Amino acid sequence: MEEIDLREMFQIFWNKKIPIIIIVIMFIITGFIYTTKFTTPMYSSSTTLVLASSEDTKANANTTITATDITINSKLVSTYSELVKSKNILREVINNLGIQMDEEILRKHVKVSSVKNTELIEITVEDENPLIAAKIANEIAKVFTDKVKEIYNISNVQIVDEAEIASTPSNINPVKNMILFAGMGIVVAIIYVIIANMLDTTVKSAEDIEKNFNVSVLVSIPMIEKLNNERKHKRQ
Repeated sequence: MEEIDLREMFQIFWNKKIPIIIIVIMFIITGFIYTTKFTTPMYSSSTTLVLASSEDTKANANTTITATDITINSKLVSTYSELVKSKNILREVINNLGIQMDEEILRKHVKVSSVKNTELIEITVEDENPLIAAKIANEIAKVFTDKVKEIYNISNVQIVDEAEIASTPSNINPVKNMILFAGMGIVVAIIYVIIANMLDTTVKSAEDIEKNFNVSVLVSIPMIEKLNNERKHKRQ
């Protein structure tokens, strides 16, 4: 019984293959138009910082980095990650670069993340202008290292990698978006076929009568159009 049901379901979808293909193609086209025409390209640039030993430690050649130093630095990673997005730092960055941007808006475009089980902090800035994104990321790193010296009176933050100008948008992936929209189209097409089949109460075969009414079909009369077509075909 289960095998027959699967065959019937396959036949239902096969009979609706044209509408299914049309729906999926429409969704793919919609995804392409949305990606290329309605999505604003945003560019991301990242700079990496590392918590290292302070200048006082470097000055003393006999001093080595202890496990305590590493533990303290690891705890400072979380504090520093929040400090990067503080108002004072972002306000100073805006003033230094002379850009017209509110600090709250800038904060939304700045992402700070710490690499797990390391003392690395990554600062990522997203902007419509790739040059501005790189400049802001590098300026944040510079201002932040100066603020750490001022607040904590130590110099344990070093810039590992400076931000570079991105060549491609970070929020636009046409292939990925079209695959996503194609998947949505397939789901919509399946729902359409199921609903259309539920609302279709017409009898299409003798098997439908036997299945729905539990009666045996003794005689079936073929359609006149089908017979005429077969006769014309034989004459030709």
